[in-house]
Amino acid sequence: MRAKPASAIMPRVLSDLRIDRRQAEAEVVKVWNDLLDPEIVAHAQPTGLRKGTLFVTVDSSVWLSEIVRYRRKEILTRLQHSFGRDLIVKISFRVG
Repeated sequence: MRAKPASAIMPRVLSDLRIDRRQAEAEVVKVWNDLLDPEIVAHAQPTGLRKGTLFVTVDSSVWLSEIVRYRRKEILTRLQHSFGRDLIVKISFRVG
């Protein structure tokens, strides 16, 4: 059995460890904080990314209502512009 170079197995190992997903989540948080209205950032933060859905926790039902009614499309459009439509397909907001 021949040894394989590390470059041949590392993507699989990283994928198994879900490093790519964690990096993507960290990048989403960074862009979220830089790209969006500071008022939204103060009340809503991304908490996870799974199968194209970005999960966002909002600090009150009042802000949840405000964001879902008036800002959801703008937020999704900005994030998709930064990351592409494949990474973030939809956003799920919840009070937490």
